[in-house]
Amino acid sequence: MIICFDLDDTLYPEIEYVKSGFKAIGIYLNYYKIIEKSPEDISNSLIQIMNHMGRGEVIDIYLKEQGIYSKNLVKLCVSIYRKHYPTIKLHEEVIECLEKLNVQYPLYLVTDGNLTAQRQKIKALNLQKYFKKTLPTHQYGVKCSKPSTCVFEKICAWEEVEYSELVYIGDNPNKDFINLKKLGSMTIRINQGMFQDFTLSEEYMANYEISNIKQLSKYISLNE
Repeated sequence: MIICFDLDDTLYPEIEYVKSGFKAIGIYLNYYKIIEKSPEDISNSLIQIMNHMGRGEVIDIYLKEQGIYSKNLVKLCVSIYRKHYPTIKLHEEVIECLEKLNVQYPLYLVTDGNLTAQRQKIKALNLQKYFKKTLPTHQYGVKCSKPSTCVFEKICAWEEVEYSELVYIGDNPNKDFINLKKLGSMTIRINQGMFQDFTLSEEYMANYEISNIKQLSKYISLNE
């Protein structure tokens, strides 16, 4: 059996990355005196906009509120956000779980999202320590983003296993489980983060659902 994990809101709370990125934007705008406010004030304002409006156009809205909006400045802020080295960490229970699993099973990380940002997250969380390979899907092209099984096909080929021997653990029922489930893989949803309690039709939902990583032992043998 091989075990694959999603990253954001599966192994760590993605909101911590978002806050870290907003702080990086705040530091830049303050340092170059683009806005005469502290990095903390800028970051807090971005978080408040996100909480009220969602993530879509947080930076655009904030820069318009400050009267300094331009497409180039938005692009610059987005670039800072994606390229910054994030202040994020794994919770202790996640570390304990990965340490137990990686001596028993081949572990792979499969994560969607901007390639630079995902690589920075992987590095900051020191995930190479636990996983045989960390695989941002965009390194193979956006077409390989989930629900595509493109990356999972590669993993099965490397390990010489069938899909029935693959377990995938994620959080997002919009894309994480539907195609792997059809192919016979075991899918496990950790019900936390942005999609907590989000429900779709049965075909999109995982085979099993848990509320935190400690409960993986219900479905995967963990030697103590």
